[in-house]
Amino acid sequence: MTQIELRGIEKFFGAVQVIHNLNLAIADNEFIVLLGQSGCGKTTTLRAIAGLETIDKGDILIDGKAVQHLKAADRDIAMVFQSFSLYPHMNVFENIAFPLRATRMGSGEVDKAVREVARVLRISDLLEKKPSALSGGDMQRVAIGRALVRRPKAMLMDEPIGALDAKLREEMRAEIKRLHVKQGSTTIYVTHDQIEAMSLADRIVIMHEGFIQQVGTPDDVYSRPANLFVAQFVGSPVMNIVEAGVAGEANAARVSIGEAPGGFEFPRELLSKLNGHSSGGLTLGIRPEGVLVRREAAPGYMPVEAQIIEPLGSFDIVDLKVGSKMLRARTKAGYVSGPGEKVHARIDPEQAHFFDTASGKSLGVRL
Repeated sequence: MTQIELRGIEKFFGAVQVIHNLNLAIADNEFIVLLGQSGCGKTTTLRAIAGLETIDKGDILIDGKAVQHLKAADRDIAMVFQSFSLYPHMNVFENIAFPLRATRMGSGEVDKAVREVARVLRISDLLEKKPSALSGGDMQRVAIGRALVRRPKAMLMDEPIGALDAKLREEMRAEIKRLHVKQGSTTIYVTHDQIEAMSLADRIVIMHEGFIQQVGTPDDVYSRPANLFVAQFVGSPVMNIVEAGVAGEANAARVSIGEAPGGFEFPRELLSKLNGHSSGGLTLGIRPEGVLVRREAAPGYMPVEAQIIEPLGSFDIVDLKVGSKMLRARTKAGYVSGPGEKVHARIDPEQAHFFDTASGKSLGVRL
């Protein structure tokens, strides 16, 4: 059982505050991903948990015990970095065995532990090879093996596959997830890559400028973003964000954007759920898959013009001109023949998000 809790963590580098009152509870066996742009404080937070960085305020608890005053070696936590940092003169066996030999463990126990970790990581056939003979993915497996062999309380990973090519990253994502499920260890993983975060995490912690923006499952942060930053940071292509106005009709609400005549039809219940924001200061968010496109006219669909088409294999991303604004839509491959084609679009009310323009916070409207 390994539980980690951060209470009121603050960190300064000189006069610059890089972590602001950070609170987070991580459950036993949970896979947490810290996600954010470079400089948001995610790696500093990870290093603080590991004991590689001091904190200026707050508590770091591991299994209920405050450890912020303990050295890194006394916290029983393993860390894997983006750089493999293997000893080039040692073979794979000795690289993995190094932390065990440092504790003067007996040769028989070392051999058993190394071979068990190698079996789990599927690198048993590489034990006699030197790092120079390994691929990037295999070197990262060895680095993970060296961290795992001590059976630490928790595994911390700082962009461990960021230096690999796209195909290897995909393979290693699956390998890291498989390893987590098999070992059942508490894992904290840092990345700026949302695909890694969405595919690996039990929960994602999204950070920006030292503040936590949202904590939730991959579905939570994608389908129910807490604010405009999360809405635009998670998802590829990014969510459409446009200022909007809402007006009531007899049996519907009309959402207008970009001075386009008419606007998009929504259920009338939207007016009451907006809690007065319909009169101004309202921002509409809609993901490309929530912009529905037809070639022919249909009730509820507005005439629009295709501008740019991005073919992405199984689907296209099409930029649609709506008044003075652009909405990106996801369509079947080849559905819109080319720029300038006149098509019809509507917004799926069930996929629409509404935010307060001034604060950026979600209004929590779900239809």
